[in-house]
Amino acid sequence: GDRLFHLRQAPGASVPVLVVRDGETARTLLDPAALPGAEHAYLDWFVPSPDGRYVACGVSRGGSEFSVLRVVQVDSGDLGEEAIAGTFHGAVSWVPGADTIVYHRYLDPAPGTPPGERRHDSRACLHRLGTPVADDPVVLARGRSPRVPMAPVDRPFVFTPAGSDWMIAVISHSALIAPPGEQMSDCSLYAAPRAALADPGACPGQRVAGPADGVTAFALHGTDLYLVTHREAPRSSLVVVSVGEPDLGAATVLVPGSERAVVGVRVVGDHLLVHERDAGMSRVARLPLGGGAAQEVPLPVDGVIEEWVTVPGRAEAFITLSSWTQSPQVYRYDGRTGAVTDTGWLPSSPADFSGVEVTDLRVPARDGTLVPLRVVHRRGLVLDGANPAILTGYGSYGLVVRQLFAPGMLAWYERGGVCAFAGLRGGGEYGREWHEAGRGPRKENTITDFIDCAEYLIEHRYTSPERLAGDGTSAGGTPTGGALVRRPGLWGAMVMRVAAPNTTRLELSENGPINVPEDGSIATEAGLRDLLITDSYLRVRDGIRYPAVLLTAGLNDARVAVWQPAKMAARLQAATSAGRPVLLRVEAHGGHGRGSTRAQRDELLADVLAFLSHELELGAGSPIR
Repeated sequence: GDRLFHLRQAPGASVPVLVVRDGETARTLLDPAALPGAEHAYLDWFVPSPDGRYVACGVSRGGSEFSVLRVVQVDSGDLGEEAIAGTFHGAVSWVPGADTIVYHRYLDPAPGTPPGERRHDSRACLHRLGTPVADDPVVLARGRSPRVPMAPVDRPFVFTPAGSDWMIAVISHSALIAPPGEQMSDCSLYAAPRAALADPGACPGQRVAGPADGVTAFALHGTDLYLVTHREAPRSSLVVVSVGEPDLGAATVLVPGSERAVVGVRVVGDHLLVHERDAGMSRVARLPLGGGAAQEVPLPVDGVIEEWVTVPGRAEAFITLSSWTQSPQVYRYDGRTGAVTDTGWLPSSPADFSGVEVTDLRVPARDGTLVPLRVVHRRGLVLDGANPAILTGYGSYGLVVRQLFAPGMLAWYERGGVCAFAGLRGGGEYGREWHEAGRGPRKENTITDFIDCAEYLIEHRYTSPERLAGDGTSAGGTPTGGALVRRPGLWGAMVMRVAAPNTTRLELSENGPINVPEDGSIATEAGLRDLLITDSYLRVRDGIRYPAVLLTAGLNDARVAVWQPAKMAARLQAATSAGRPVLLRVEAHGGHGRGSTRAQRDELLADVLAFLSHELELGAGSPIR
């Protein structure tokens, strides 16, 4: 409706609160910090109903991300009786014109279920507000429909977008990197009339696309289904089909493949808004619904889209943009004119980055491929090889880091520190083509790209080996761990946050099976060979002079079991001959990082920077010219 919902974290608040804005009036709807419990509560996700009367929210404890679905009544601010556990991903869709949601959930595993099977046979269910959750009918699950074959590990998500009488089911066969509906990977799509929800057991499910069709994003408007696909374009294209007769072979191409990577599509008024990437940086184009040439939408910031939101029936979109040196701002896109203006909703950060500069580089990898590398440091820094530097990379799941601005790093820059951000193969800087170039049997590229970027920084005198650190989070543990064991003398320190260094054992953990398409499987010779590329634990050797290493873990981590970093820490402590510290930092009431309190984030940053400042001798580097 006319209500705007957003998260807000006030100075001093431990976690963000949910706010509703009615015109000029804003009020708090849900403050997780006020909910009783032994561990802190966190709002993982929220989905307002189309009429603005309700908001479905996912609340978890202790950073676990194990969301429990709750519904807030907006007028009164009351929490409903619903409390649906297992709603990890926030895949909730409101049925237009009804107080009803379709949601995805994991079942409670039976006692004794092996960890690798605890998330099997998840399902999409239908819930009408005020009715018992135990009576919710199943809309889609394995064995539910012969037209929709599913493996135990597959996840079914059902979406009922306003503006169409159809619904879309997404069967996810691999790990998710974004909310379902955008930046998908290895998925199958099905379509059905929304009226079929009246008899969920009879939902027909007409196949739209399978994994080989490479659909990574979609938007539905009337009977037009817009699909982002890399089926015939290595960096993806935008096509349209009729949802009732979805023949991808006869699809109309609206945005052909190009040097840019097509990421997502939204309907805004009588235009389409298309999100593209150029070496990881966001670009936006618009084109008429009826077809026509795409026009570039000038963005006020050369950075990345952290979030973008559209509302069916309204010719506007809201886009959150940030860059390395500019704090996030929320901009309004006018679908009638194409203009982008600052809403003024987010105050600028008080951190002054005017004395910091960013250099956009393309570093040749050992096979000649140019890898994006962005280097950040204070203006006028002398490049004499004496500067402490941190090299960060990820390179998995086709992911591009969406939050660039890091005000906590200003102290590092002020004292002569350098930060470099590598767009490694396996990520999404150049779309699916870039992802595939660092996936499975090609995962060595992710690691060697990281090493090659490190050597570039040393060769061009940004730093030196004894003053260079690697830093990787989650799957960023693949390039950092891989570089640590392949080239230990290249680093003065290494930070591996919530990483899984022992990937040959990952499949046996709770979150492991869904990562098989990305990493490999111990069940096949080819899959095991893939895993052996990324398993840095198995490559640790006794008597090697390893650099100082800091590993972090969260006891409530739902993605990486705490024994993974703990095992690597123990192995390195036993093996190293350098006498440098190998530390394991464990957050007792934290998880993978999302869901952390402000204090937990600040304390982690303080510990990481203290470790690196000590090991790399921050402050003893080059002066300003």
